[in-house]
Amino acid sequence: MSSESNIASIPPDLSSGQSPAPDHSSGYETPVKDFMRTFFRHKSALIGSIVVLFFILMAIFAPFIAPYEYTERSEDRLQPPSAEHWFGTDEMGRDLFTRVVYGSRISLWVGFFAVSGSIIVGSFLGLIAGFYGGARDTIISRLFDILLAFPGILLAIAIVAMLGPGLNNALIAIAIINIPTFGRLMRSRVFSVKAEDFVLAARAIGMKNSRILWKHIFPNCWAPIMVQGTLGFATAVIEAAALGFLGLGAQPPEPEWGTMLSDARQFIQLAPWTMIFPGLAMMLTVLGFNLLGDGLRDIFDPRMKQ
Repeated sequence: MSSESNIASIPPDLSSGQSPAPDHSSGYETPVKDFMRTFFRHKSALIGSIVVLFFILMAIFAPFIAPYEYTERSEDRLQPPSAEHWFGTDEMGRDLFTRVVYGSRISLWVGFFAVSGSIIVGSFLGLIAGFYGGARDTIISRLFDILLAFPGILLAIAIVAMLGPGLNNALIAIAIINIPTFGRLMRSRVFSVKAEDFVLAARAIGMKNSRILWKHIFPNCWAPIMVQGTLGFATAVIEAAALGFLGLGAQPPEPEWGTMLSDARQFIQLAPWTMIFPGLAMMLTVLGFNLLGDGLRDIFDPRMKQ
C-alpha cells in the first residue's frame, strides 16, 4: 500500500522515465531572450546599434535618398549648404549630400568584406594552431608575428603598391593586415576552451579531433571574434579612408569618404564644408561600431559588466 502511494506521488513525467518539460511560466528565459534583454539595457550597445543601423539603411536606400547622381556636375561650384544642396557642393559642382550618402555604400562594403575575409582566414588558422599545436602552431604563429612586425597601414600601402591602386586591391590589403588580430584571438581562446572538462570528456570517449574541434570548441570561441569583428569594422573603415586619401583606394569619381577628404584639402579655408561632412560621416560610422563593439564585449564578458 505504501509503495502504491509513493508511486502515485511521483510526477507523471518522472514516472514515465521522461525528463520534465521546462516550466516557461516560472520565468524561464532562452539565451536569445536573455541576450536581447541585456542588449537593450546596455546604453552603449543600443546607441551604437542605432548609429550603425542608420548608416546601413542609408547605404541600402541611397538611390532613393540622394537627390542627384553622385557624378552629376553643375555650375554651382563650392556653394555653401543650402535648401537645394544640403551639404553644399564640391569643386566640380557635385552635390555633397549625394556623395556622402553614396560614400556610405563603399565604406560599409569594404568594411564588411575585408573583416569577413579576415575573420574566416584568421579564425581558421587560429583554430588549427591552437588545437593541434606543435609545428603547425609554430609556423602559423611566426606568420602572425611577421605580419604584426609592420605597422598595419604601412603594410597595407605596400600591398596596394604591389597590386596597384583600386578599391578591390585596398580591400584585399585591409583583409590581410587584420588576419593576425583574429587569428591570435582565436588561438588564445582555443587554448582556454580545449582545457575545459567537456572537451576532456569528449577526448576520453574517443571522439574524433575534427568533431571535437567543430562541435565543441569552435561554438565556444565565436563570442570574442564577434566583438572584435565590430571593432575591426571600424578600423577597416578608417584604413579604407586612409588608402583613399593617399590615392591608393577608390579612384575618382567614386564617392569614397577618404578620397573626398583628399580632394577637399586645397579648399579647406575657402569651402570647409567639403571636408566637414565626409569627415563627420566617417567619424559617426566609426563611433557607432566602436560603441557596439564595447557594448557586446560587456554583454558577453560578465567580468566587464558594471
